[in-house]
Amino acid sequence: MRKFLNALYDGAAALAALFMVLLLVMVLLSVVGRELGFYIRGTDAYAGYFMAAAGFLALAHTLKKGEHIRVTLLINAVRGRFKKAIEIWALVAAVALSALFAYYSVKLSINSFQFNDVSTGNDATPLWIPQISMGVGAVVLLIAFVDELVLELLGKRTQANSDEMLHNE
Repeated sequence: MRKFLNALYDGAAALAALFMVLLLVMVLLSVVGRELGFYIRGTDAYAGYFMAAAGFLALAHTLKKGEHIRVTLLINAVRGRFKKAIEIWALVAAVALSALFAYYSVKLSINSFQFNDVSTGNDATPLWIPQISMGVGAVVLLIAFVDELVLELLGKRTQANSDEMLHNE
């Protein structure tokens, strides 16, 4: 199960990286087109879609690598059972919020498909297509939070410490 979950998080991160490359391609097409006097319809909209996809698909991997912003002032001040209780409470809240986020993200994509919603831009893209990445990213984030909660309850959770503080000046 651990191999599958890690592959899921890594796969979502790889897709996020792919969407970042596609974002770069769209921006470069837009810039080159402006300089050479041609216009490719929808480049701005697709750059936005790719940026959103990259952000949402990277959420779970970022969480598992300990790179999410986390306020640890209270947690670092307590020890023992009380610290574990706070961790569990925070993870239960995160699971609940990410479950709502996942539910409504998937529902938005389904509704857009059912109502044939299209972009108001000149690309007229069916909105359910770019919204899929938000739903998938939110579901994978939910799975990651449930994973963290289960690991905490079993006493097997190791928190990845970001070394960001070491890079700040």
